[in-house]
Amino acid sequence: MHVDVAIRSRKSVRRFLPLSIPRHTVEHILAVAARAPSGNNVQPWHVHVLTGDAKQALCTDILEVATTQSEQHHAEYRYYPDDWFEPYLGRRRASGFGLYETLGIARDDLQARNQQMLRNYHFFDAPVGLLISLDRRLNTGSYMDLGMFIQNILLAARGQGLHTCAQAAFAWYHQVVRRHVPLADTDILVCGIALGHEDREAPENMMETSREPVTNFASFQGFHERETALQEPA
Repeated sequence: MHVDVAIRSRKSVRRFLPLSIPRHTVEHILAVAARAPSGNNVQPWHVHVLTGDAKQALCTDILEVATTQSEQHHAEYRYYPDDWFEPYLGRRRASGFGLYETLGIARDDLQARNQQMLRNYHFFDAPVGLLISLDRRLNTGSYMDLGMFIQNILLAARGQGLHTCAQAAFAWYHQVVRRHVPLADTDILVCGIALGHEDREAPENMMETSREPVTNFASFQGFHERETALQEPA
């Protein structure tokens, strides 16, 4: 698969088929992803792979806590701003409302919205769940490195004909995760990743989020007029 195709076809899949994935395929994806750049080649990532009974045991424990004690659990880092503002608030709302609309969930149906959110902790039925962590003693640059590693996982999965969903939702339940995987005390749980074969019939997988055009987020200086006119065809 050409890298452009992998990038353009990558999306957050929220329902997977019950088809198993062999260990060697997961190891291949991780080996490819590990070619991600990192400052001074520190390679700050740690990955815990779960499938079968091990994955089910984790999901069961998190779901029990998420439905009874969610207010007692918090991520060890801040993902989103404390106060939303434009244009980010509008993009967030468009994404969330778009998903619920695709699923036929009304905006005021809080119970249905919550049930959809809890599907995170099933890894959206994916056969493989990855948990990604980072040594808390490192600094901001290592978060940048980790982001490139995570993106590589998502793209390497496409190269194997698979799909993914990166899930920050798992970070809130790091205490539960520590009961199931050898997550070091020095590590912060950053996210989970669902990995599997896309259910192409699921409506939630048909939603495509928009992207801003290049002219909205990039500026160019120093190009000659002829170079600017030679744009890539759409």
